[in-house]
Amino acid sequence: MAKGIYVSATTPGSGKSLVALGLADTLHRHADRIGFFKPVVLGPDVADDPMVALMKARFALDDGRCRAGLTFAEVRSLLAEGKRAEIDARCVEIFAEMGRLCDVVIVEGTDLTGQDAAVEFDLNARLANNLAAPVVAVVSAKGRTVAEAAAAVEVARKELAAEKCALLAIMVNRADPADVEAIAAEVKPGASGRPVYVLPELEEIARPTTGEVANALGVRQIAGRADMERDVRDIKVAAMNVGNFLHVLNEGALVIVPGDRADVMVACLASSFSPEFPVPSALILTGGLAPDANIYPLLAQAPFPVFASSEDTYTTARKVSEVRSEIWSGHRRKVASALGLWSRRVDEAELVERLHLPRAERMTPLRFLHDLIERARSQRRHVVLPEGTDVRILRAAEILQRRDVCDLTLLGHESEVREAAAARGIDLSGINIVDPATSGLRQAFAEKYAELRAHKGVDLAKALEIMQDGSYFGTMMVQLGVVDGMVSGAAHTTAHTIRPALEFVKTRDGVKIVSSVFLMLMPDRVLVYGDCAVNPDPNAEQLADIALASAETAIQFGVEPRVAMLSYSTGGSGSGEAVDKVRQATELVRRLRPDLAVEGPIQYDAAVDASIARSKMPGSTVAGQATVFIFPDLNTGNNTYKAVQQSSGAVAVGPVLQGLRKPVNDLSRGCTVEDIVNTVAITAIQAQAPVPTQAVTTARAPAL
Repeated sequence: MAKGIYVSATTPGSGKSLVALGLADTLHRHADRIGFFKPVVLGPDVADDPMVALMKARFALDDGRCRAGLTFAEVRSLLAEGKRAEIDARCVEIFAEMGRLCDVVIVEGTDLTGQDAAVEFDLNARLANNLAAPVVAVVSAKGRTVAEAAAAVEVARKELAAEKCALLAIMVNRADPADVEAIAAEVKPGASGRPVYVLPELEEIARPTTGEVANALGVRQIAGRADMERDVRDIKVAAMNVGNFLHVLNEGALVIVPGDRADVMVACLASSFSPEFPVPSALILTGGLAPDANIYPLLAQAPFPVFASSEDTYTTARKVSEVRSEIWSGHRRKVASALGLWSRRVDEAELVERLHLPRAERMTPLRFLHDLIERARSQRRHVVLPEGTDVRILRAAEILQRRDVCDLTLLGHESEVREAAAARGIDLSGINIVDPATSGLRQAFAEKYAELRAHKGVDLAKALEIMQDGSYFGTMMVQLGVVDGMVSGAAHTTAHTIRPALEFVKTRDGVKIVSSVFLMLMPDRVLVYGDCAVNPDPNAEQLADIALASAETAIQFGVEPRVAMLSYSTGGSGSGEAVDKVRQATELVRRLRPDLAVEGPIQYDAAVDASIARSKMPGSTVAGQATVFIFPDLNTGNNTYKAVQQSSGAVAVGPVLQGLRKPVNDLSRGCTVEDIVNTVAITAIQAQAPVPTQAVTTARAPAL
């Protein structure tokens, strides 16, 4: 039977969904099979609960491991009929079915938002006991003083003790950010002496999005960009002339205006196209009034959605003010903010220690990607992104900032970067923006570049010109220690990204060439493929160099290296120039690293399949269980990784560049926001590795 953890609100509006999400993110990295169960849902259909849908999507849970039990209407009916035991029985039955598929199940109780809060509290306590699930109690500090919040914790303890519930942890949520530390100091430790975690209210979670407003009001979009993830930071009713209205308009405001006020509509559009003025999050045209036909072509160009409401301005404004934002809306920016808050305020190691979970044995793709984020966050580093006006880069930067993964610098003309972000409702708070053309660092960087490339005839004038290029400027930031790593390539070629690094960052001592690997995330393990992106036809010495670097990369990302030097022949069964090259490279690896498990030449099937390995290469410590695969040339490697990715559904993360003194990584021009997030996390992890003692000394890093 799976271990259950019951997340229970002890006060209305506690924000327990954030705690359930944070727990799931934590436990997913410490258990092979997690599940999510919501015994009671508010909606009319248990199959359509949004929190269940979010958990399914976020953690790749199937229907058997992510379920709901009864609707609140069914629960009310059963309670009215005196059939309380039936509620328990049905929930226990579902939990038992899930228990056969899961190691740990997070159970999210009801919200305590109705008139029968006492009945709901009793229902949650009883279900927790019947499921033998310890309780994580969530107390809301919203609207409470420090003393009142501490008192609410004591009340929760006493009430749960009276119900004979096992208390695993208490979380105080939605605290005023200014009161967080005071509440933490005021709350008394429980009998276990374990800490009570205090989480502040976050504006970016509390703010509704344009999509949430549209769904709550039932309004239809008539023009503009269909961007339903823009944060609604304020509400403005346009009941004054344009000059006065523009004076009070602020960034991210939702503007409510009668449908016949063409002047206000045009003013909002003009504001959105000017870097000096704020950009609204949306327009709602009220009163069922259709705009003038000449206005529609202008509204169609709006970078924000334009909605139409049949209701009057006052009613629309009142309804918008009542819209409540929810994490389960599924917007990745809210999820990122929630998980960033969780990581900052909760000691995950301490919390997991309370649970006594069995050690996870399988490394799934999702767990590996989640681990990347946690490892990057564990030793904070600074990464520069030169392509500061690319929308994917901007969206990824916002996600990384909200998840608190690393420090970031974007390169580009500041007004252009901010205009591109504002036009799409992207929040760049806390992210540095540097314009290479006007930065005070440019002179120092040019002087250093001219010094390093003097042998190539580069003078200061030429170096000043070159340092306007984002790739060169960003790479010099890495070289001089202003930042720890660089990620580029979303809008540029691989050559453009890595050429500066080859010119002056150069390879580590003992490494002859820069190479790459892809981290291939299979359903139950991680494999390392190299080199699939950089070197077209390495010789034997270079191939050995790639193998050694790939083994080091494998170790860095938690993969035990068992290296297969791939060829069309296994062992001594074949001959020819291509096989001889792999054989020579294998022998060189063995001489340089006698401690490393390496085999070659070996065919791919013998490297991965134990039964084939027993017949082709019996007694080998690598054959049948290889984890690092070194391809003889780029043609073979690139085609193989793509074939495996497409045919098996494996997730390919990379290319990850290796061999440089400092981390610089390349993106595909077809990369997604998630690809960028993962690559930045990888770069931050690479930057955590100790710098080799033989590394070239550089000038003192200038300050940003």
